[in-house]
Amino acid sequence: MLRIKTAKTRRGKRELEKRAPQLVESGKKTLLLHGTKTSAVLNSVLTQIYHLKKGSAVKYSKKNDNINPFESGGETPLEFFSRKTDCSIFVYGSHSKKRPNNLIIGRMYDHHIYDLVEVGVENFKPLESFSYDKKLAPKEGSKPFICFIGEGFEAVEELKHLKEVLLDLLHGEVVENINLAGVDRAYVISAVSPNRVFFTHCALRLKKSGSVVPRMELVEVGPSMDMVIRRHRPPNEGLRKEAMKTSLQKPKKKEKNVKGDPLQGKIGNIYIPDQKIGEMALPNKSKGVKRERREAKQNRGDRASKRTKEDS
Repeated sequence: MLRIKTAKTRRGKRELEKRAPQLVESGKKTLLLHGTKTSAVLNSVLTQIYHLKKGSAVKYSKKNDNINPFESGGETPLEFFSRKTDCSIFVYGSHSKKRPNNLIIGRMYDHHIYDLVEVGVENFKPLESFSYDKKLAPKEGSKPFICFIGEGFEAVEELKHLKEVLLDLLHGEVVENINLAGVDRAYVISAVSPNRVFFTHCALRLKKSGSVVPRMELVEVGPSMDMVIRRHRPPNEGLRKEAMKTSLQKPKKKEKNVKGDPLQGKIGNIYIPDQKIGEMALPNKSKGVKRERREAKQNRGDRASKRTKEDS
């Protein structure tokens, strides 16, 4: 039997709470891995993806011998790395005579493989091969536009599946509002055929349009590549339903100095600072001040009348 380890320190408990399922999940992290044998093209592809996902990606450069995601038992190392790094998406690169420049993109659910898409990389162009104004270079961590062009993404099952996986890989952190001036990049994915797509990364240039909404121009900054779909394994229906479950509850904000009582209901504590009444400046029109002035004036009048009597 496996021994279950529990956290013994406060720091360990906080780490376990972060990894536990949340009502509102944070952005998904990506794990990048090398196979037993890789080519120079694949090494460059994995490096470029890591730079595009910098801040939300973990890259291992060591070669892994026993990873075969499509075979039973070959996914165990991936599940181990997923638990270790808390990554829910992985990109695994391998190279062989049968499948050259092979890239496997997969998603995890509860640190187990959810689905897989295998593509072959062709006509790859790295970032360094593009010439453009460096002022247009997208900033790290910026929110991208993702554009899918072609009817195949709605009709062909393989392309539908690839679209879902690429959306999860590229969209970044989920936000409610976005500033248009901060959007400086776009991923353009075009369906060339039922099993081939063209992927490119572009920078956005904002220009005047005569209206409130500016005119946008795309400047290709790389990388770009052709992806040829080889194999894919969609999730089974039961696993999909379980993964798509959402909670109706919304996270409640902690209310300070408020407690509930079964009889009196909600009870709140109000903390009032020291009033320091003795140091407060009283207004001139107050009745008390007027009364003091009248009394002082009357006393001065009485004293003056006494002096006149004494002199006389």
